[in-house]
Amino acid sequence: MKILLIGSGGREHSLALKIAESPLLEKIYIAPGNPGTANIGENVPIKINEYEKLIAFVKEKKIDLTFVGPELPLTDGITDLFQKENLAVIGPNKAGSQLESSKEWAKNLLKKYQIPTANFAVFQNYYEAVSYIKEKNTFPIVIKANGLAQGKGVTVASNFVEADESLKKAMLEKIFQEAGSKVVIEDFLEGYEVSILAFTDGETILPLAPAQDHKAIFDHDLGPNTGGMGAYSPVKSVDKELNQKITDKILKPSIEALKNEGINYKGVLYAGLMIKDNEPYVIEFNVRFGDPETQVILPRLKTDLLEIFMAIKNNDLKSIDLQWKSTAAVTVVLAAEGYPGKYETGKNITINPSFYQDHDLQLIYAGTAFDHAKKLVTSGGRVLNVVGLGADLKAAIAKAYQGIGLVHFENMYYRKDIGQKGL
Repeated sequence: MKILLIGSGGREHSLALKIAESPLLEKIYIAPGNPGTANIGENVPIKINEYEKLIAFVKEKKIDLTFVGPELPLTDGITDLFQKENLAVIGPNKAGSQLESSKEWAKNLLKKYQIPTANFAVFQNYYEAVSYIKEKNTFPIVIKANGLAQGKGVTVASNFVEADESLKKAMLEKIFQEAGSKVVIEDFLEGYEVSILAFTDGETILPLAPAQDHKAIFDHDLGPNTGGMGAYSPVKSVDKELNQKITDKILKPSIEALKNEGINYKGVLYAGLMIKDNEPYVIEFNVRFGDPETQVILPRLKTDLLEIFMAIKNNDLKSIDLQWKSTAAVTVVLAAEGYPGKYETGKNITINPSFYQDHDLQLIYAGTAFDHAKKLVTSGGRVLNVVGLGADLKAAIAKAYQGIGLVHFENMYYRKDIGQKGL
């Protein structure tokens, strides 16, 4: 099979590695890819939103299946465009992708179908939002940009001053541009967060192994939210009973709700959940693989990923039985100093060759590029992910931090406590 993978981040590097393990694979193209994916397949210089060019490329190369990594093409409706041309693609259509592109739409769907989530209100006017928070006078309170903000549009405000500042930044200063012109204000849910991703063909739902993300920039979950600073899998507290509850109370009803709305949702559904008193509540939905959760989930997957993709395409996911390795995985994000605010790029990256000789380590490229001298340099906020594998979580944490010692770029920043909450 010839595969096109769309995207250029750590998630796509991780996906490419897993796809490359499949005996079904003849060739993988990655558009636009990164220096890491260049070692696995052929990078194609087409941007993720150059839809006509992507379609022309798929036809020219006779690609059998396209998998869409990031949210932007999905929320733009790339799946609908491909389907119009009778091209096989994995990822929800534009209507289904509203689960991520509009928090208001997602919350209204959850409310309509009585799927557990926090109480909420939606505002387009800064002054109305402020008076709602003043009147409510309950903290912490959660403020979310309604649209796509690359994981950075959420503030948990512990007092009125923080809440007001968050609203000003989103609604008046427009730091998230159009995404923050409308905000969703939610009651704060206590408990612990967990990421549950699932494959679905619109009928069958196959949950993946749970993972836990670390969103805040600083240790002990302090500081502003980022796209994710690290993750680990499995999550011990998500046992068989809780897994079943998540499937029965969240995943199945959500796919049914979409079906009732006339939406055939196919691809990956990502539920960011809060677990309180062993009960799951939806914090948010994403319509694609999470980053950095993908980097710890896929190394643990035994089942052939291309077989799963083909089963989704052929509406035959019921024939798949997901198998998992007993190993634990931890990923730590190596970021540029200043992220998620302003940061510098173009810093030389050096990797000790012994890194690649350790089978329990993976180096996943994210915000990286080659400079004019073909040297590896930083090109984004989240630069690299070091993945450590081990017999248990403790061993995987130790392995990941051992791996970090073999990687260097100027002003490299990372959290020192990734995975600790799992112990």
